[in-house]
Amino acid sequence: MSDDPKLNRAEGQQCQQQTSDWDMVSRKYPSLDTAILLGILFIAIVFRFHKITLPLVDGFSWREISTAMMADNFQQRSWNIFFPEVSWTGPGPSYQGREFQIVSYLTALLYQLFGWHDWFGRAVAALFGLVTVFSLHRLTALCWGEMHAHAAALAYALMPAAIMIDSSFLPDPAMLALVTLGVWLFAKYWAGGSRWLLPLATLSFSLGVLSKLPGIAAGAVIFYLMVCWIREKKRKQASWVFLSGLSSLAVIGAYYIWAIYLGRSYPPFHVAGTGGYIWDDGFWTYVRDRFYFKSLWNTSVLWFYGYPFLVLLAVGLWIPLSRAEDPKQRSLSAIPYVWLTAAIILYLAAAGEITSNVWNFHIFHVPIAMFCGHGALLLATLGSRTVLTPAVVLRSIFIVAIALAWSTLPLVRTMKKPIAMNGKLLGEELARLAQPGDLVVAIAPEVGDPVAVYYSRARGWVFPPGGGDAEWSKFVADDATAIAQLEELRAQGADLFGVTKNATDKEGRLFVEHHDGVIDHLDKTATKLADLNNLLIYRITRP
Repeated sequence: MSDDPKLNRAEGQQCQQQTSDWDMVSRKYPSLDTAILLGILFIAIVFRFHKITLPLVDGFSWREISTAMMADNFQQRSWNIFFPEVSWTGPGPSYQGREFQIVSYLTALLYQLFGWHDWFGRAVAALFGLVTVFSLHRLTALCWGEMHAHAAALAYALMPAAIMIDSSFLPDPAMLALVTLGVWLFAKYWAGGSRWLLPLATLSFSLGVLSKLPGIAAGAVIFYLMVCWIREKKRKQASWVFLSGLSSLAVIGAYYIWAIYLGRSYPPFHVAGTGGYIWDDGFWTYVRDRFYFKSLWNTSVLWFYGYPFLVLLAVGLWIPLSRAEDPKQRSLSAIPYVWLTAAIILYLAAAGEITSNVWNFHIFHVPIAMFCGHGALLLATLGSRTVLTPAVVLRSIFIVAIALAWSTLPLVRTMKKPIAMNGKLLGEELARLAQPGDLVVAIAPEVGDPVAVYYSRARGWVFPPGGGDAEWSKFVADDATAIAQLEELRAQGADLFGVTKNATDKEGRLFVEHHDGVIDHLDKTATKLADLNNLLIYRITRP
């Protein structure tokens, strides 16, 4: 990178020329681009399906388990997709205000066909991740050319954050796949494609936002292209887009109004994704906390990207492509900037929520991959007049190797550590000891994580009981309050109580130390069934 604007402009023009050279080669050998895309998809498959059968005990366990429970309840209790239900708030019904359950519903269908396997949800998410790789490739090709498409898709395929989220039982992979597909189809329509692309794009984008609300940020691209048409006096086309957008927003708004109503109408009165926004905490609170940039930086460096991808991103943002001569191409080339700007605005409004639930960063990963790909091309082709030289190939291999060794492999390994394994073992022991219809109370290594309830294959409660406005990630102050909560659960039908001996709340307090009085109470009023190195289980007797 240089401070000389002329040099920066020259480098951008050189990269644009190299892209044109590649396009000429690919036109001569049309199967070359297809082969490269297939190779990138294969790389994405390898990283997303590696250890796909890992239990839901990694760093995203808490959120994955809730999604998995909804899949269970679709298959076991009701196929009505408008009534998503978890199993950690008692016998139920435990409906919650959630996003439209595409991933969990598809997983439930797999359960119905092939039986229950906890990794089916990961597989569904990974397949959506492959859709994102393909759609990102085609969108980038439309904006910046085929060579940039290859680089951006490869960056996404290797990005640690994208690998982790795309292989987790979360709704976010479906969100990004569907909104990216929708934006690509719309951009293709805008560039002169078939009129049938508009309804397909509207459907795909709408389903993506229904899958997870942060996907709405990608709608800025569609709005931007509509404005471009208005400026070109193409009011008829813009009117159709406007009507399609209104219909999409009406469906999205109606569903989320229903989700809020559902979450507020049934115990534990929980609506996912509420709180942590700038209008909740106040503008000056956000300013005082510096918009959570420290948390953002730590997540970026230690979990999601690592220094190699951050350097590629910085280079790609610092040196833009040269200005295209064709006005239509100039408009298309701005799409990554529009998407990234909209995602940043979303972050500024919801930084508290996004940094607390980091999978919400997934909406950033399409433009980040595009700029990382551009940065990689700039570094690989530095000083070269064409991409078809041994030096460029060697530099490209070196960049990929650095990204793999310093970012992808170590960070994915860190994120997939089985930190909640003791919770799974507790759940399996509860399942072994439970009788049909038993309700369980379980405390996992991270207090509030319902992983033990899930693997018990029963319904029950986390402890302390959570949901709604209740604080359920830390223990209550004294034993008397905890015993009262336990007695209330006994009255509601709790049959088994289990706790991992490393169960710790967010203030770092061990249950077996902080609530030793509760254990004494259980010793007197319940029957101890298991006292192992890592867990305790009691059968709760009736008063």
